[in-house]
Amino acid sequence: MTQLLLRLFIKDHRSTDDPKVRSAYGRLAGFVGLVCNLLLFAGKLLAGILSGSVAITADAVNNLSDASSSLVTLLGFKLAERPADEEHPYGHARIEYISGLVVAALILIIGVELGKSSFQKILHPEVVEFSVLTLVILLASIAVKLWMALFCHTLGKRIGSTTLTATAADSRNDVITTTAVLLGCLLGHFLGVKVDGYIGLLVALFILWSGVGIAKETISPLLGKQADPELVRSISELILSHEKILGIHDLMVHDYGPGQCFASVHAEMAATEDPLICHDILDDIERDALRELHVHLVIHYDPIVTDDEELNRMHALVEKEIHAIDPALTIHDFRMVRGPGHTNLIFDLVIPFSMAGRKTELKRRIDERVQFEDAKYYTVITFDEASHNQLKA
Repeated sequence: MTQLLLRLFIKDHRSTDDPKVRSAYGRLAGFVGLVCNLLLFAGKLLAGILSGSVAITADAVNNLSDASSSLVTLLGFKLAERPADEEHPYGHARIEYISGLVVAALILIIGVELGKSSFQKILHPEVVEFSVLTLVILLASIAVKLWMALFCHTLGKRIGSTTLTATAADSRNDVITTTAVLLGCLLGHFLGVKVDGYIGLLVALFILWSGVGIAKETISPLLGKQADPELVRSISELILSHEKILGIHDLMVHDYGPGQCFASVHAEMAATEDPLICHDILDDIERDALRELHVHLVIHYDPIVTDDEELNRMHALVEKEIHAIDPALTIHDFRMVRGPGHTNLIFDLVIPFSMAGRKTELKRRIDERVQFEDAKYYTVITFDEASHNQLKA
């Protein structure tokens, strides 16, 4: 069914790297979700009215909230497709994240209201009427929601959408809640146990839990979460595939929404190379990154000295000593400035967050390890955060 819908409604559906195709995926998922959830809402509302079950009615309202979420998803993908303009030079792709946050807010509001209704039902329990029609509607709902979960998960995985992944998780949660409602109805009908209000409350709590989870997942990229390790690896491999690139550091990736990724990095090249040739190589790499990875990459050229015997010896020594202190430590931008009385060893030291409070201690320990009787070496260290140096070579 999923493949049929893709072939019918999305032209060139295999070209998921194309922003227009990606947007079409999101619109299709939103439209399918809107139609399915409205049908489920109508069916469950009828079953809830006929049976007098607050749990079934709560589940119906949950489907109505899902329909609202699908509408928001539909609009979100449409608005995110808008091109960059003067006020938003990086485009509007982050609207997709905002639409996911709106979906989470709607789910939380519905969860609170359903919790109130269910609590009243616990205080004033009533007999629930159960019928074959109710059973058929609930079983059909479970089947539809299972398909929707698989449908949204498949689409979300293909285009790397957190919004569709969250929608898939929400549909999966609906399968669990509807199954719980059905179980409550069966217990009430066959055993006479009045658990309808309790089941409704459990459904409401589950909805709230789901809403909080979706909110966290959509807020994270808006706040600026760490880049996808696979993307970082791909960027690194692309740059280092050029033989004249000796190493990279200070790789920072900025996410302005799906399809709008910007990155910057420092690339080390031998200082003896022709700067004009180096410039051309870096330009080519930037174009390759945009074409192959869809990343707007800016590369800073770092010329490094490779034919200074003393510098190479001290570079290797400092690296050995800091690895002895902690294997997690790395250095880059190593330089030497010689003076009449001493030589400065200047470099950047990359430290993990857990060692942020140990900078003074680290400098003291490194200084102790680079002292010699025949020469004086002082260190000038710039401490870098590991999050801004995700890959080094």
